[in-house]
Amino acid sequence: MGLVLFLMAALWGLGWAMKAPVRARLWMIGLIYLAVVIAQLVLPETAALRMATGGTVQPWLVLGALAALGLGYSAILGRLRRRVKDRTPPPAPQTDTFREAELNRYARHIVLREIGGTGQKKLKAARVLVVGAGGLGSPALLYLAASGVGTIGVIDDDLVDGSNLQRQVIHRDDMIDTPKVFSAQAAMLALNPFIAVRPYHRRLTDDVAATLFADYDLILDGTDNFDTRYLVNRAAVATGKPLISAAITQWEGQISLYHPASGGPCYECVFPNRPAAGLAPACAEAGVVSPLPGILGTMMALEAVKHLTGAGQTLQGRLHIHDGLYAESRTLRIARRAGCACCGGNDDGAGVAIAGPEPA
Repeated sequence: MGLVLFLMAALWGLGWAMKAPVRARLWMIGLIYLAVVIAQLVLPETAALRMATGGTVQPWLVLGALAALGLGYSAILGRLRRRVKDRTPPPAPQTDTFREAELNRYARHIVLREIGGTGQKKLKAARVLVVGAGGLGSPALLYLAASGVGTIGVIDDDLVDGSNLQRQVIHRDDMIDTPKVFSAQAAMLALNPFIAVRPYHRRLTDDVAATLFADYDLILDGTDNFDTRYLVNRAAVATGKPLISAAITQWEGQISLYHPASGGPCYECVFPNRPAAGLAPACAEAGVVSPLPGILGTMMALEAVKHLTGAGQTLQGRLHIHDGLYAESRTLRIARRAGCACCGGNDDGAGVAIAGPEPA
């Protein structure tokens, strides 16, 4: 029995040294344990393998029960810690002064006429929520952090998967099986320790959306399904928050800023109906070229910086479409739709209806 336990410990240590995911190491140890228990149950009492592994199944069953209790306790404790972390936002950074290191970090912003010191203070005081830490959220979050947005929230219920790493550049291989929001938080704070990051490891639902949005100045939507996109739009309209929304598929993407409270259309003004089945397949079905979400996600961050600082002209009232395969871009005028079921529209806004690509 001691030899088997030594083998298990050695395999665990080897997996740790090779940076194998904890889940993979647990599966490996579990399979060895299961093989030993089966051998104890089915082999004759005098069998060499059974004698070499203790000769009786009872100690192994006790060991398994203790391990199960330990893993269960660890899982419950981890869940409780995540809930406390989600519900206890970090203190907001000071917004009235910059440390010397911050002045050096944001120097290229400060010398820009359109941003300057005043605009950088606005960024530091701003609170931005990103819905989704996937293909679009990854570059958006990184550039929001790099730009010095003072408080960044990110909500996502998913775990990092190996298939994400082709395009979700905020995550790393050693973060596989980690909640995306905590992986993103680690990357953002490693890039810029002068910001506050609020991770919400949960799915966005109707019962929390409006309350959550009310605590932020700007919402960015990079989600991967139409149910959530319409939910985000409704909550943004209900709370009067501006919404930057982008979508991608295969080689093409689109982006706009929706803000009915300041006279622009909402997402549902432009897309009142979902595309018919098959017209807008998800990226898992249709595929997506790796740099495309980087282009559109970075544009989301750029629109956020412009909106927060008042620099230039945002995409409010305009829908920008980018075709990466042929390196072509075009921008369409969009307006509020009369009788919009979400924002009410207005009497003269005809709106524009376009079957947009499925988000990534």
